[in-house]
Amino acid sequence: MLSLVTGASSGIGLQYATQLARDYKSDLLLVSNQEKELQTVADDLATAYGVKTIAKYADLSKQDSAEELYQYCQTENLEVDVLINDAGVFFFNPYVETPMSRIELMLNLHVVTVAKLCRLFGEDMARRGKGYILNMSSMSAWMAMPGIQTYNATKAFIYNFSKSLWYELKPQGVNVLVMAPGAVDTALFGLAPNLRKLAVALTVSIPPEKLVRRALKKLFKGKKKDTPGFINWLATPLLKHTPDWLVFLAMKYVGKYQK
Repeated sequence: MLSLVTGASSGIGLQYATQLARDYKSDLLLVSNQEKELQTVADDLATAYGVKTIAKYADLSKQDSAEELYQYCQTENLEVDVLINDAGVFFFNPYVETPMSRIELMLNLHVVTVAKLCRLFGEDMARRGKGYILNMSSMSAWMAMPGIQTYNATKAFIYNFSKSLWYELKPQGVNVLVMAPGAVDTALFGLAPNLRKLAVALTVSIPPEKLVRRALKKLFKGKKKDTPGFINWLATPLLKHTPDWLVFLAMKYVGKYQK
């Protein structure tokens, strides 16, 4: 089994790579824009778990990055059985103050590249009659929250796109899972350490190793979607009906909790 993991050099992507190698004995094609860190991860995982690892440096925010990555696999005769679309970015900014380059980066990384990778590798999986695709969304997909307007919109795309794809590919033996966690205990969101600990204690935030362990179990069982954490699951319907006064209150205070 060969698993392609994007964003594999750190955070959640690193956990996916580690657990796929350790617990499923999967060979790995690891993709990231952090070239030095990626090679170190590939070497460490190969040594620790006896699997074949390939480190592929790539900037997945480029418009044609999906085609380039797919062509690389074709040239190297790499048959991808598991596709993990984890690479992502996060920033908190008023939209009209956000540089156009940052907007384009997020749209390409979260929407264009994810959709193209699913198209290219999904076709191969469907032809073989077996395969697995996991896409990372977020609870923010249901939020209208100023400051993360591009982030939550792209995560909404991933969520609905993945669910639709599950229905299309399931009859052809390919499972598509979309994970929509709340906060994950990584540095991505820039929360202060004390708030990160509190969020984990309240089960609002989940450690990345626990999230990935759960996600891979769901993926290989053929599940369609998942939101970890009882509080998060309970809050999901409420997020769709957040009153305006609460949104404005959040706007007022959220900035001071950022680093």
